Amino acid sequence: MDEVRCIAPTGDHCGEAATWDEERGTIYWVDINRFVLHAHRLESGATRSHLFGEPVVALSLTDRPGVLLVCLASQLVLFDTATGRHTALGVMLPGWPDVRFNDGRTDPCGAFWVGSMGNNVGPQGQNLDPVDGKGRLFRYHAGGDLQEMEAGIGIANTLCWAPDRRTFYFGDTLRNQIRAYPYDAATGDIGPGRIFFEGFERGLPDGSAIDAEGCLWNCRFGGGCIVRVTPDGTIDRIVEMPVANVTTCAFGGRTGSTLFVTTASLMRNEGDRLAGSLFAIETDTRGLPENRFKTEGSAR
Repeated sequence: MDEVRCIAPTGDHCGEAATWDEERGTIYWVDINRFVLHAHRLESGATRSHLFGEPVVALSLTDRPGVLLVCLASQLVLFDTATGRHTALGVMLPGWPDVRFNDGRTDPCGAFWVGSMGNNVGPQGQNLDPVDGKGRLFRYHAGGDLQEMEAGIGIANTLCWAPDRRTFYFGDTLRNQIRAYPYDAATGDIGPGRIFFEGFERGLPDGSAIDAEGCLWNCRFGGGCIVRVTPDGTIDRIVEMPVANVTTCAFGGRTGSTLFVTTASLMRNEGDRLAGSLFAIETDTRGLPENRFKTEGSAR
């Protein structure tokens, strides 16, 4: 692999939600604490930023060109990237602002999965201490209600599906654990989870991406690295990063083999001058296309 390149030194307090749009040649990501959504066009190298009224925590492409599903701390909205128009979906997180949404992604069936956590972002974007055990995992089909899938979570992170659509991966940062669940691609349901990867000593698990070989690339907050884990839970390689707090990643680029990586400047180490930047790494494998949220569908 080539060296890690900084492609957008945006200085994000907590960069998250890396999402590649192949049709537009654009990598999207957010800064949770500054309530910002970024869009970086690969061809021009230009970055455009959109400001929201509350923390922006997760993203998904949709079946409407140029329209994103944007997960705010308290609710879900559709966002037109050309006009900047927001359309509320009427989906509110119970318990906000004591709790907030966190990492989220769309599954192969077109439903949006999103976790929650004890709210650690104040009204002005200040960092607060999260409370363990308040998080939940939800599934949302367009036109339906939030369906609770799991409770008692510390910080919900890592939502990925294996290439064969038989396994769903979900992590709890505070427990330093990622679990694997059987996934039914016909119904979108999951079975009981099992421990897949836990106890790795370099930092804590944040967001992840899956490659075409079924390996999980997990970002390590506080660990200064990304770890590639094979489907049997074995560490294949460790990619060193130039900053400590590595948050999410997504495959994309012209050949689908570029790993885009977000980072955080919160709680940064002294000397981490590029903390909060967006990075790119050319890998020797390809990622999977992003699943798209179905904006018109039946609730299950």
